[in-house]
Amino acid sequence: MIPKQGWINLYKPKNITSFKAINSIKKKLSINKIGHAGTLDPMAEGVLPIAIGKATKLISYISTKNKEYEFTITWGSQTTTDDSQGKNLFESNYFPTINEIEKKIIKYVGYINQIPPKVSAVKINGKRAYKLFRKNETFTIEPKKVFIENLSITKHSTNKTSFKIICGKGFYVRSFARDFALDLKTYGHISSLKRSKVGKFTEKTSISLDDLLKIRQRHSEINCIFPTISMLDDILAYEIEEQLDMENLSFGRSIKIDEKKIINSSSINLDKKNIFLFKKGDIVSIGKLDGSLFKPNKILI
Repeated sequence: MIPKQGWINLYKPKNITSFKAINSIKKKLSINKIGHAGTLDPMAEGVLPIAIGKATKLISYISTKNKEYEFTITWGSQTTTDDSQGKNLFESNYFPTINEIEKKIIKYVGYINQIPPKVSAVKINGKRAYKLFRKNETFTIEPKKVFIENLSITKHSTNKTSFKIICGKGFYVRSFARDFALDLKTYGHISSLKRSKVGKFTEKTSISLDDLLKIRQRHSEINCIFPTISMLDDILAYEIEEQLDMENLSFGRSIKIDEKKIINSSSINLDKKNIFLFKKGDIVSIGKLDGSLFKPNKILI
């Protein structure tokens, strides 16, 4: 049987939406509840964390993790979608040199303001921006503060430059390409995009959509589903041992726990942090401590 909860580290191919990718998995494995963290554009490939069953309640904890992308900017043209699938808006014969690019990179590390692409899932008065764009409606998107931890050049030619970036939640690589090109006195758009990491989900440990859909073994033999606790990092975790504690938690009752057995608890103010209780790799509850009393806020049993 499919576990009640868990993660699939999917490698999404190009030319398919994130929704279509997880929907095909849902049908193939007969999963009732499924969701994903961090949508990837149809033209993009790479790591797409997928939550199964009650792990869908934990998607927000993955979405906030830093992400790593590898991408290429083609200089000389800006498009309606800020990638190669859009129509040309503006063109320039000027291509920046690698020295000019290196000098500009420095100012982008840290917090910056960024306007998301018009073809994005950002909501404008309750409606998705990409839907308004398709209807040719006129609208503006407010800038958002986003974070870049690291940015480096991996390859450069006359009209193209490839980069690797580690960035925070809500960052749009397409917007960066557009804005960075303008800062270099030219135009630019994304011509290739790959997400290589989301938190503990890495390209190395991912499974391709094709391979996943070709699985012919019984559900009990599917080994591409990770335990829920294994993909959550930097959390305070405590393993439940007593069945009575499980029963009390299932009714939303508080239980006593041994603070000394909380993983990653050294020098942390426990009463202000979420504690994740787990059993055999599955998260069973999230809550906070009041002394040695665990008070559940969320139950996943």
